[in-house]
Amino acid sequence: MADGGGRCRRAFIGSFTAAGGPGIVAADVDAGSGALTVLSSVDAVPDPSYLAPAPDGLTLYAVSETARGAVAAFRVVGDRLEKAGATVPVGGDSPTHLSVFDGHVLTANYGSGSVTAVPVRPDGTLAAAASGVLQHKGSGPHIPRQQGPHAHQVQPDPSGRWAVSVDLGTDSVRVCTLADGRLEPHREIALRPGSGPRHLAFHPDGTRAYVLSELTPTVTVCHWDNATGLLEPLTVHPVLPGTPTGDAYPSGVVASPDGRFLWTATRGEDVLSTFAVDSDDLELTGTVPCGGHWPRALTESNGFLYAANERSGAVAWFAVDPDTGLPHHEGALTVPAASCVVFC
Repeated sequence: MADGGGRCRRAFIGSFTAAGGPGIVAADVDAGSGALTVLSSVDAVPDPSYLAPAPDGLTLYAVSETARGAVAAFRVVGDRLEKAGATVPVGGDSPTHLSVFDGHVLTANYGSGSVTAVPVRPDGTLAAAASGVLQHKGSGPHIPRQQGPHAHQVQPDPSGRWAVSVDLGTDSVRVCTLADGRLEPHREIALRPGSGPRHLAFHPDGTRAYVLSELTPTVTVCHWDNATGLLEPLTVHPVLPGTPTGDAYPSGVVASPDGRFLWTATRGEDVLSTFAVDSDDLELTGTVPCGGHWPRALTESNGFLYAANERSGAVAWFAVDPDTGLPHHEGALTVPAASCVVFC
């Protein structure tokens, strides 16, 4: 939902109800300051850890990151959400991410290492997934994190032709097509063994992609060819300026709308990193504290960055310097066990 100037007026925050989270929080967004103010919340499904709005902004989809994973639809009604239709099992375990693609909601099921395509009805509600589950196969050298596949993210490419899934367990990115409700593998791209890729962000020009790895704190610059569905790894860069002092698990990666900057979040070190984008390369220009502890997700909206700090239970927002891309902490909203922020 946007105002007359096209600016986003609503944020939706996911959380882990099993850790004391309120479910899904709807918040007002101040266009000038980026500040968030709670409007309402709904706890209709357990552990709605990741959210995705429909293109029209009238429906919001949420995973239920539980052992027997599921997905649910919510209608956006003014300042609140209303559950729309039944919760649908995804045929996979512990879904961690979802996106809307070609009349379906796609879920990345971390626990079972699979991706599911759930059909969307004309009214925005969800139908049964039927045969729309694609099981990943493979493993990696990192024990115990890579004993099998762990799909962590799935999203359409900028052309809308391909579905791209990132698998932490197999050190690879898979490119798929969707036809008649079935995901079909097109190609699998191998990344560095043991790197544990988690999330991918496309450059706004649609020719590059940035793959963030969780098990090694790095980001891989790739060339993306939407005509052939080929992702070609080019260079690998650390997301931290030095050797980590303890835990360092990157979580989120975001490209600026103008394509000049890239940002990453790293848990444990609890920092946001800023990169200057130069053609097929990156330059790390600085890090800042994330405004809390354990930044699980990072989002950009209208010149502001938002970090969902899971363990400190707050969403922090940052103004972005238009010349350097460096974030400046402006405030935070308390949301226990916060896991993601999306806007519509």
